[in-house]
Amino acid sequence: MIARGLASNGARVYITGRRKDVLEQAAQSQLDGEGSLIPIAADVTDKQSILALVEEIEKREGKLHILVNNAGQVGPRAPFFSDPSAPECKDTATLGRALFDSQSIDSWADLYAINVASPFFVTTACLGLLEKATKETPGYIAVIINVTSVSGIMKLSQNHFAYNSGKAALSHLTKMLATELALRDIPIRVNAIAPGAWPSEMTQNQGKTLAGSVANKIAGGLMKIPADRGGTEEEMTATVLYLASRAGCYVNGQELVVDGGFLAVNPSTG
Repeated sequence: MIARGLASNGARVYITGRRKDVLEQAAQSQLDGEGSLIPIAADVTDKQSILALVEEIEKREGKLHILVNNAGQVGPRAPFFSDPSAPECKDTATLGRALFDSQSIDSWADLYAINVASPFFVTTACLGLLEKATKETPGYIAVIINVTSVSGIMKLSQNHFAYNSGKAALSHLTKMLATELALRDIPIRVNAIAPGAWPSEMTQNQGKTLAGSVANKIAGGLMKIPADRGGTEEEMTATVLYLASRAGCYVNGQELVVDGGFLAVNPSTG
């Protein structure tokens, strides 16, 4: 969705992931503008693969204006946690043991490797190319956009403690990187987008429009989404274009929440 939005507005977009067939299929998407989608297979949890990816982009482009870190997985879940009638919830000891047994330390580590560590390593590997883009493009400051989630801001687990805590970690990583780069006079902005309920591969609704009932089930809040629907591709594209374009060059270290008002009516840290 983000890659297609950037390409439809004229950008040459390199998309990456481990599944080459999925990348090639995405690259064949019909675009409205004059941009393009270029697939390069890579594993963002492997440092050598990241370096090879960056070297390939440097060879082809010499610089990088926009980096979007969007790799992620849901990880371990505890679907019984929000169901008071579930046998796992009959008393405190049973609930605690059910949470303990339902997931592994390895599953948490795998999630953090993809959702938190990979944005750090991809970002640091790309810093040189991003700085070069700023210096070679008058009036523009290169940008890193991390895709976080309302799950990292709300205080409910939504039945996946690992995912929500991981997204919270990525939110803070975004702010740390923005501050540390700014203090060193490195001309690169770092921002984040925290989507609410959106059609995606992760929500198993990719390419669909989310009706209110579906969006609210995905969101898993105490209160329903005030907009009573999921987000649209146009809304995500507009948000990304704002941060990625000259219009957003005065924005740094920020996390834009795009959630139809969900966090306005549900417990959150924001």
